Amino acid sequence: MDRKILIVDDEKNIADIIAFNLKKEGYQVIKAGDGEEGVKMAMEENPDLILLDIMMPKMDGYEACKKIREKKNTPIIMLTARAEELDKVLGLELGADDYVTKPFGVRELMARVKANLRKTVIREEVVEEKPATEDHFGRLDIDLDRYEVRKDGKDLDLTLREFELLKFLSERKGQVFSRETLLEKVWGYEYYGDVRTVDVTIRRLREKIEDAPGKPTYILTKRGVGYYFDC
Repeated sequence: MDRKILIVDDEKNIADIIAFNLKKEGYQVIKAGDGEEGVKMAMEENPDLILLDIMMPKMDGYEACKKIREKKNTPIIMLTARAEELDKVLGLELGADDYVTKPFGVRELMARVKANLRKTVIREEVVEEKPATEDHFGRLDIDLDRYEVRKDGKDLDLTLREFELLKFLSERKGQVFSRETLLEKVWGYEYYGDVRTVDVTIRRLREKIEDAPGKPTYILTKRGVGYYFDC
């Protein structure tokens, strides 16, 4: 089945160019011209991935991302003409999985799309084919095959990227990884962004799995080196 990608961008010429290249790669494409329409289509069309512009009429990409994340864990790649660090971090903190700064090359964008979709395909395959297998870390239960995490028996709502990061670290308990290494291993391709992406994702993850995110017990920091999982 063709993977369905939703493009949310009010600049028609850019949306058309992206759609053309995605269709060449065999993807099914649907488009929305503003944030409100994008949220509506994300709910009704159930796309496999969303390309979401930031500066749009009616509802900007930040608000659209926030509303989508309240209901769905669909991978979201932010498209932005803004290069400032704060803008990138805000998108990630609201639940985006990735971002691409305009102007971007088609090959770069296609690489981002394929990498994020690859994680989704793997997730669906293991859920369908494998029985549940869990690792237990204190009050935290991680089903590494079914992409499910529970704390004290209650399901935690993690994005795909957050789960991939937790999975990678928990499978290598005690090993310290630099942010550059985590970008390479977890994000799954030659990443063109910066290491703050890891910091933001770690912070979001801690807010969901830790009792006190400021004093974590699962994902710890080795000052000047990187992050590691402990329990």
